[in-house]
Amino acid sequence: MGIQIGKVTTRNNVFLAPMSGVTDEPFRKVAHDTGAGLVVSEMVASDALVQERRDMVRRARGAKQLQPFAMQLAGREAKWMSEGAKVAQDMGADIIDINMGCPARQVTGGLSGSALMRDLGHAVTLIEATVAAVKVPVTLKMRLGWDDGMRNAPELARYAEASGIAMVTVHGRTRCQFYKGKADWNAILAVRDAIKIPLVANGDCNTADDARAMLAASGADAVMVGRGAYGRPWLPGQIAEALERGTGGKPLGLSQELALLLRQQDETLALYGATLGNKIFRKHLSWTVTRLEERELISDEAAASHRTALLGETDNAAVTRLLRSIYSDFPQERLVA
Repeated sequence: MGIQIGKVTTRNNVFLAPMSGVTDEPFRKVAHDTGAGLVVSEMVASDALVQERRDMVRRARGAKQLQPFAMQLAGREAKWMSEGAKVAQDMGADIIDINMGCPARQVTGGLSGSALMRDLGHAVTLIEATVAAVKVPVTLKMRLGWDDGMRNAPELARYAEASGIAMVTVHGRTRCQFYKGKADWNAILAVRDAIKIPLVANGDCNTADDARAMLAASGADAVMVGRGAYGRPWLPGQIAEALERGTGGKPLGLSQELALLLRQQDETLALYGATLGNKIFRKHLSWTVTRLEERELISDEAAASHRTALLGETDNAAVTRLLRSIYSDFPQERLVA
């Protein structure tokens, strides 16, 4: 069942998280078409978007094709967040998401992302400027806090709601944890108690059982799938269907999985060009092999061999043949786990 974000209704309550270098337009298209309730762009630097920097414009693509579509903006200056939000709205974004959760040093070092959780006053000025600039709903993604001594997500969420934010997403780790340890879904419950707007829980959602446990522990209205979707952009839709039949995507056979991967490859090459597209798609191929290994469809030795072959191949037609060859050995009636 979908949730209401301002005037936007999502298709279900399992979303694809924004992940830089991962959830590009080809990845988002597969996730959307296989039943994700909401897809979010890669993190887009607000000032670079306004200045029409090519890579940022490319990251922002997909509006009007993928509905609902959220574009995530990052920045540290109210002027650029405001102007970036206007550009995002003009590009057709249904929702604008503000990034206050990215833990990467190159982002926090510039006082953006989760670094903003150390200065809630400044964080609120950015939120207010973004909300005031557009008519579409604005949402906020954050972490539990900067570190264990500063777990201020409930406080920021309250300020955000008062400033007009329509939905809050919380990753169940602090910034200083990065991705170590286990996401603390129970800690997200304090945010649920602090706000009335929709809440999304994020962090370590890999299966439908995880999603059920996250919802129960956090009190959230929806879950967001991040790294669990590596190598399988169809995962959010599969989880949504498992939670509530008819709301996500139908179970996939291995032949369908292969078709989606080949489609993703084609669209990646079309977006970036043959040479860069080959390099970018390599990480997805590595994750694909890992997923096959996890399901015990291939042995550790075969996985290592396939990775070496796929990641070392610069001829895109040969990559396609290798993928087809790998999947041709599997019983096609097997369902994706």
